[in-house]
Amino acid sequence: MSKIDVFVAPRPNPVLIRAMTSVNRIVMLRGIPGFRDILPFNRLAGLRGVANVRHIDLPDADLERLRASCGAGKATFITPNHPEFFTDWMIDKEIVSQVGPLTASWATNGVVNGLGGMMQKFWLANNLIAQIPGNSGAAKEHSVAWALKGHGVLLHPEGGVGWHANVVAPLLPGAVEMGLEALRRGRATDPDFKVWIAPVTWKLAFTRNVEAALAKECAYVEKSLKIERQATDTLPQRIHHVYSTLLTRDEAACGMRSDEGATYAERRKALVTELVRRLGESISADTASTDTAELLRRARRWQRENTGDAEGQKHVRALADTIQRLQRVGSWASANPRITQEEIAEHLKRIRNDYCRGGLRDTINRFIPQPAGPRCAHIRVPEPLGLHEYAGSIDDAVAELHRRMQQTITGTVAEVEAQGSFIFYPNPFYRH
Repeated sequence: MSKIDVFVAPRPNPVLIRAMTSVNRIVMLRGIPGFRDILPFNRLAGLRGVANVRHIDLPDADLERLRASCGAGKATFITPNHPEFFTDWMIDKEIVSQVGPLTASWATNGVVNGLGGMMQKFWLANNLIAQIPGNSGAAKEHSVAWALKGHGVLLHPEGGVGWHANVVAPLLPGAVEMGLEALRRGRATDPDFKVWIAPVTWKLAFTRNVEAALAKECAYVEKSLKIERQATDTLPQRIHHVYSTLLTRDEAACGMRSDEGATYAERRKALVTELVRRLGESISADTASTDTAELLRRARRWQRENTGDAEGQKHVRALADTIQRLQRVGSWASANPRITQEEIAEHLKRIRNDYCRGGLRDTINRFIPQPAGPRCAHIRVPEPLGLHEYAGSIDDAVAELHRRMQQTITGTVAEVEAQGSFIFYPNPFYRH
């Protein structure tokens, strides 16, 4: 077992955590006033703010709602949505600094353990918990124990970043499962012990028109992926053309012929269906009685149990990776007749993360993606879910958590739209 797969307990350093909170607010989020809007300084991420979040819109009532569910004498699991990489930690850290500075946060094992010994010490001192696929027992045990101390634990129930801020993906049950275990242990000594699942949602909106910057990034993607631009295409149509071309390449690699009369969504669904069938055959699973998410879990388990089959490992990994990549453009992409600059930006970041892997620039972009312009973070806190007074099953609790998060996101988007903060275009994915 490699070092990256071994759980190491965080060792929080309160002094470092406070210092990083201050750095986060200045350098990572907002930038330095007087420099962040002046050429050439605004080209330097550290001066303009790496995440370029100039404003944080967090109503007092929402902040107080979160504070009420955190603190000593209760166990709290904070569950934010997960629309964007890197900015997630910046905003999460800003939130927990106001409700529980010693809150532990889950992060991928590749970040916590995979960047060398010095960086591991740094992340552990910042109270990050490494999420290790297939070996999460120790992380869950540590999380429950830490939450019982009243410090709180933060984890993203959507799992990985999907780059779709308006839609909450299906949630994983980990927070609810750990919450119920914390409730069991807490009630052993205190019959009135309370456990809260505290959802948080945030939506980023540009504070000005960033079409020129988005077009420039789109041109980089087209050049990197060797996709010829159609001269008359609008910016959203260019995004659609990039995705359609990439899908055609995936179809060809699978030996399937493109259906020119079908929409992008129909073609994507047909390809995923065929890949799922092949993956099921490769790991001897009955795809007729297994949904795709369960099949992917079985594929990961098959890989762990068949490490000696190098050729099979390569084949199964390629199928699973392609299915996951194709699924990242869900039905939400074609659900609405209009598309915003924010959604265009998300498409570009998703493409760069999934397909652009040519060199250092793309590697840096995957870890620290740069936004097209200054933004406002609209943060809201749905009603926390009290597991101490919830009688439903784990699945019911996860479904209720998802409902509250999606309802809040939808309301936030409507609120921001009513303020005139979005720039809209016709959506080429809609019925195409």
